Amino acid sequence: MKKADIFEFFRRLAEANPAPETELESVNVYTLLVAVVLSAQATDAGVNRATRALFAEVDTPEKMVALGEAGLKRHIKTIGLFNTKAKNVIALSQALIDQHGGEVPADRAALEALPGVGRKTANVVMNVAFGHETFAVDTHLFRVGNRTGLAPGKTPLAVELKLEKAVPQPFRLHAHHWLILHGRYVCKARTPDCWKCPVADLCRYKPKTPPPKAKAADSIKPA
Repeated sequence: MKKADIFEFFRRLAEANPAPETELESVNVYTLLVAVVLSAQATDAGVNRATRALFAEVDTPEKMVALGEAGLKRHIKTIGLFNTKAKNVIALSQALIDQHGGEVPADRAALEALPGVGRKTANVVMNVAFGHETFAVDTHLFRVGNRTGLAPGKTPLAVELKLEKAVPQPFRLHAHHWLILHGRYVCKARTPDCWKCPVADLCRYKPKTPPPKAKAADSIKPA
């Protein structure tokens, strides 16, 4: 995709949604980190349902460690892979206490050293909590990057590095949110809604989907 097209691509997404935000609910940086860890292979909506009561009770690493793995499992048992995630959350909470004074670090290497925290999670926390211009590549963003031709790559890291080079100012801070939301609600996996896409003319995806056919109104039978 040409530089001018990339600028216009993000200009339109920004015009439609000037201040995009993560859909994961949190009350502070620590609970944001926990929510992102729990969101792996799970929906944001499902994580939010499970964590509302949890975060009302637990909002620090110390409280999480006190809650314990069994207590955490009771809160998150509706989330996929909850056994492994509970173990990781307790371990990362203890690591924050032991290594960072109970605070979440703003450094990618330090974040990735925490149990259960990969590059995507680190990028989300750095962006949302600390305002870093990072590009967290989830399944939605990976699909959009490849399907549109914006940032084609065979791996999430390859897509991330393409975005790092391609995304211009003033769009870098919010770019990954626009792309994730676009993939979640418009450029969907099975059948993208090309007919309502604001950047369809800039996209390299060829089999553009037409608008759904209106259902014929039920005939009214005479009384």
